[in-house]
Amino acid sequence: MTSPKPKSIQTMKPATAAKKLDVLLSATPAEFQEGVVSRDELNELQSTPPAWLADLRRNGPHPKQVIAAKLKVSVSGLIRNGITEPLTTAEIDALKAENPAWLERERAIQAETRKEALRLKQR
Repeated sequence: MTSPKPKSIQTMKPATAAKKLDVLLSATPAEFQEGVVSRDELNELQSTPPAWLADLRRNGPHPKQVIAAKLKVSVSGLIRNGITEPLTTAEIDALKAENPAWLERERAIQAETRKEALRLKQR
């Protein structure tokens, strides 16, 4: 009979943790960027976010995947139309209010893509 091995602590790089938290790594505090994040710490950040994380999620700057979700377009659609830098919530809201032709077009493309994916899934 062998003794059980002690459970190892899973850690991840700050970039991975930031991606899982849907925030830009460059906008996080220095201590977050310089350390490693354990699975337990990540779960804690997700369940009870500190003020800096809540503020980043609320005001940005946001990474591309969050911008795309807020605008209801794909990340590729953002890039096709020159949106390559992080945007704040205010900038995203301004884009929504302006509703340029490219945004309407990309939303239509995204809606069609989702509809087709659903159709294929139901086969």
